[in-house]
Amino acid sequence: MSTVASEPLVVAHDLARTFDVSPPWLNRVLERKPRVLLHAVDGVSFSIERGKTLALVGESGCGKSTVARLLVGLYAPTRGGLQFDGQDAHAAFKTPEGRKLRRRIQMIFQDPYASLNPRWIVEDIIGEPLREHGIISDKAALRERVGELLKSVGLSPLDMSKYPHQFSGGQRQRISIARALATQPEFLVCDEPTSALDVSVQAQVLNIMKDLQRQQGLTYLFISHNLAVVRHVADQVGVMYLGRLVEVADKQKLFEAPQHPYTRMLLDAIPQMKHTGRSRTPVQGEVPNPLNPPTGCAFHPRCPHANARCSSERPKLLSLKGVQVACHAVEEGRI
Repeated sequence: MSTVASEPLVVAHDLARTFDVSPPWLNRVLERKPRVLLHAVDGVSFSIERGKTLALVGESGCGKSTVARLLVGLYAPTRGGLQFDGQDAHAAFKTPEGRKLRRRIQMIFQDPYASLNPRWIVEDIIGEPLREHGIISDKAALRERVGELLKSVGLSPLDMSKYPHQFSGGQRQRISIARALATQPEFLVCDEPTSALDVSVQAQVLNIMKDLQRQQGLTYLFISHNLAVVRHVADQVGVMYLGRLVEVADKQKLFEAPQHPYTRMLLDAIPQMKHTGRSRTPVQGEVPNPLNPPTGCAFHPRCPHANARCSSERPKLLSLKGVQVACHAVEEGRI
């Protein structure tokens, strides 16, 4: 096996995205209000190997969806970069060559009710990327390819002439997956693709995604706040808190021996069959205001192991015991 093939397909380095959420200019002048910046993603680094799945987890508002949009080029980074298959993805997105790259990177959105055009029939929805990228222009060939894509996600070619409102939520998400697969991408960014669905339907959609990954060698970034889902689909897990990664580990290690206090808190909150009757540890405290984050480690106001260093010095993501973790208490052996 060559060294090129074993290199990660996706490498994010120090990715950051800041949004200006200041009041309008006149208000700032008259009311003497300062500019307000929101650091949605603040220095996130990770890599994903070909054919593998990295899951990003964390509470709402921690920056997971912003990372997803950075990876597919919907946002440009304020700082940092993204390498895709050895090339600078964000530089490529701005050039005519960027269209080729966009064929290789696709996204599945969270809400299947909002991400499909209600006025288009399914044939047009799935056929659009094929026409847009000039992959198929012949009408008969296009219909045949759309039929194949529908079959690959467990739907029938007869569904081509229907509108989105004629389908259930799970079926709509399958249509979204078929649309994402139309350009034969290598990398799929999945932004909570099952969170709007019932649990039984979630399992069906996740199984389809796992089967497609095996058949087509797809690489996934899977975003979720549901750790049970993550356990089913991920190879590696990254835990995010207030725009930063606090722990990155193989799935097995993370679930069996979580290092960061925040990861432990998230895992403690999951109901488990074998612990029936035992009181669960709720996730303590509130997520701080991202416009005014705490100094030092952002998690220190909620952390039972915090000390003076935690409140003043921001921890770096270090490799400790085969896991990447950003925590002074773990680094000093206090946990």
